[in-house]
Amino acid sequence: MGEIELKNIYKKYGETAVFEGLCETFGDGEAVAIMGPSGSGKTTLLRLIMGLEKPDSGEITGTETGRFACVFQENRLIEHCSAPENLRLVLKKDVPEEAIIEELKSVGIGVSNPEELTKPVSKFSGGMKRRVAIVRAMMAEADTVILDEPFKGLDEELKKEVMGYVEDKIGASRLILVTHDEDETKQLCERIIKI
Repeated sequence: MGEIELKNIYKKYGETAVFEGLCETFGDGEAVAIMGPSGSGKTTLLRLIMGLEKPDSGEITGTETGRFACVFQENRLIEHCSAPENLRLVLKKDVPEEAIIEELKSVGIGVSNPEELTKPVSKFSGGMKRRVAIVRAMMAEADTVILDEPFKGLDEELKKEVMGYVEDKIGASRLILVTHDEDETKQLCERIIKI
């Protein structure tokens, strides 16, 4: 896919300037953490990269032909569907059901209670929904995987397990991770951008 480049990006909301002349490059296959205080523009930066928002001025290149997978701060699952059905929405038709179930089990869903694989995700806890959203992003065929505070709400042990899953699965895809947690950046990223 090549690198994603942000050239001289300006973005304001009303009178509030979020970015004034931001320049940044995300290399092909690079793992980058974005850190900064709440309200500093981390999620806005992700939305600009994905084309969900436009800069007021400046140019973003390298995203035209790319495929993105994302875990937003909200899980954005189809609540009346099961976990496998939610994953199926982003997958090619020929992905076998067993492969989907194995992925879910690798983050602890359906291991001790097989019913978790058939009930609607509306019945899931917040942490379970989060794991489904993460697996969905990791299974989608993407050049760039964007994770916006993906491990929020997971207890320490589960977080380690799910971070290990992401590390195993990211492969050659570019990873852009928004986090407040230094441990996450150390495990998953090569570089930190502070905004």
